[in-house]
Amino acid sequence: MNNHLSTSIEDYLKAIYEITQEQDRASTNEIAEQMGVTPASATGMIQRLAAATPPLIDYQKHRGVSLTVEGEHTALEIIRHHRLLEAFLHEKLGFTWDEVHDEADRLEHVISEELEERICQALGDPSYDPHGDPIPTREFQVPSRSSVRLSELLPGDRAIVQRINDADPDLLRYLSSIGLTPNIAVTILEASPFDDNLHVYIDGQPASVVLGVRVTRQIFVKPE
Repeated sequence: MNNHLSTSIEDYLKAIYEITQEQDRASTNEIAEQMGVTPASATGMIQRLAAATPPLIDYQKHRGVSLTVEGEHTALEIIRHHRLLEAFLHEKLGFTWDEVHDEADRLEHVISEELEERICQALGDPSYDPHGDPIPTREFQVPSRSSVRLSELLPGDRAIVQRINDADPDLLRYLSSIGLTPNIAVTILEASPFDDNLHVYIDGQPASVVLGVRVTRQIFVKPE
């Protein structure tokens, strides 16, 4: 990893990587929203990243941003740190899955490559973090999973939960309280045509639950 990059630059590269996982390029407004800054601030950083040696992004006015190979490797290294830290905090230190994201955010930029490797070895070289997100390998490969959002399923569909967006601790606490975690099977019993609510049965639970689209869009599953 390039040790001369600032925390802010690394955060921008990670944000661009996350946005471009669902589309080819990231717009300035999308990056600004992801980073919690004004579009003008985002534009300034985008220009800086594009002018770096070597360039960390490909920026084309009115067409948005994509990562160069160098930028993607930096983003994946930070993501690897983050997800290994989440797994370590959860499995070895007893943090709950709703607590690990913020802790990992604080530590991901400062751990050494030696500490990263020791954490990886202590965990048995895991492929996924506690939320089901893939952990990039040392060679910048990302384990793939074929998944769709829970919100896309129809009545009668059955699926295995693979990963859950970890940005909202309150959501994670709620899902844990109802038994909806990675590797759990769910069945769609009913779907409301008016508000997109889903009636979901979670394996092992005494009753079904009703989940709104703000929740079901954060859950990724593999249909059976």
